[in-house]
Amino acid sequence: MKGFIQTLKNIWSLKELRDKILFTLGMVLVYRFATFISLPAINLSEVGNLLDHYKSQGGNNQGAGLLGLLSSFTGGAFANASVMALGIMPYISASIIVQLMGMAIPYLQKLQKDGESGRNTLNQITRWLTIAVCLVQAPSYLTSITQMFLPYSQFSAAYYIHPESVMFWLPSIVILVAGSVFAMWLGEKITDKGIGNGISILIMVGIFAGLPQAFVQEYVTQTGKGGSGTILILVEVLFWMLVVLLAIILSVAVRKIPIQYVSRAQARGGVNKNLMQGARQWIPLKVNAAGVMPIIFAQALMFVPGLLVKLDDSNTFFAGFQNVFSWQYNVLFALLIIIFTFFYTAITIPVNQMADDLKRNGGLIPKVRPGKETSDYLDDILSKLTLPGSIFLAIFAVLPALVFGWLVETQNFALFFGGTSLLIMVGVILDTVQQINTYLLNHHYDGLMQSKLSRSSNIQ
Repeated sequence: MKGFIQTLKNIWSLKELRDKILFTLGMVLVYRFATFISLPAINLSEVGNLLDHYKSQGGNNQGAGLLGLLSSFTGGAFANASVMALGIMPYISASIIVQLMGMAIPYLQKLQKDGESGRNTLNQITRWLTIAVCLVQAPSYLTSITQMFLPYSQFSAAYYIHPESVMFWLPSIVILVAGSVFAMWLGEKITDKGIGNGISILIMVGIFAGLPQAFVQEYVTQTGKGGSGTILILVEVLFWMLVVLLAIILSVAVRKIPIQYVSRAQARGGVNKNLMQGARQWIPLKVNAAGVMPIIFAQALMFVPGLLVKLDDSNTFFAGFQNVFSWQYNVLFALLIIIFTFFYTAITIPVNQMADDLKRNGGLIPKVRPGKETSDYLDDILSKLTLPGSIFLAIFAVLPALVFGWLVETQNFALFFGGTSLLIMVGVILDTVQQINTYLLNHHYDGLMQSKLSRSSNIQ
């Protein structure tokens, strides 16, 4: 505990690091404040009771679960019909599209290799594409609100303007697009002047914002009439901490591939090998190299099976795909995650390029020949790592459905037992802590250098 307090003192003593953290907190507060500003045409007080209405009416739990899942990434802005309802997700979608298009479009491939100027151009393309994605998602969001989650026939008092009017649609679309662009700007400012990846921090804050309310709902349900009592709440918390620990292990687990770098002189045999040994390093291949991207891809496709219900309303099998806690939804969800894990790992980790870079820089894997054999060796190791990694990732993704009902009683709290929410929180926190540690270490080295220079100046 003393070490933790001392670390906090060290962080606060660094003016640069302190200013970055305070700036990040300020931008986060601005983002959270904006999520409580509702669209001008909608009465926020009526929208706030939406989930309670679904639960009390019965038969609409599928809609409530889906709405809770979508709302978790925006800190409740989606369910509250906020100006920030789209959040930062359009920017994430645009980034994924640009990354995938970079595999097929030579111009984007050239930009990826052009250094800082190329990255700036790619960022500008991503920004414009974000606006295009918003122009598609904003009407879809308004349609889902006015027809599925907040139908005018049942919630006419929730609208200041009739939802079929042009004066409802046009200003609402413009405001939603502006809100998403503003969230993108906040994220970039946090990245430039704050600490950590700003886009990821905004997503994590949105997820964290729903955790206290979800826990309170679960506590009230378990301790109320017909609940299992306080003991089960303690069991849930301990199990959740275990899941978090496993998520951390999955995020940081790597397989180290030893690399031997041989100098040119040593390669020519001109230097005694006992006097000059090649520098040994490692290639860290992550067990979960794809991160949360396979889950995001799979979730994007899981809306398609739900559309089959419109073809046959009486088919109970198709109806299960509308419920994020049904076995039909989660079996298909897990299979898609495994498939996308292999796909995304294959396109993001170019083993052929890694092998060529090693050969060009005089590096080799012990007992493996440079070139094609090195590429095949890395590909074989990566495939063996990706299989268990994809299975564990699929288990984490469907874990909310597994614990809901027999351990956790409320859907909102069950969503925090796995899936994208938990992995994003763990990943962003680990990345932020790592950046803070880097600042502390750099300050430590600077302090040593300054003291050394001061001693040398005194000697002179």
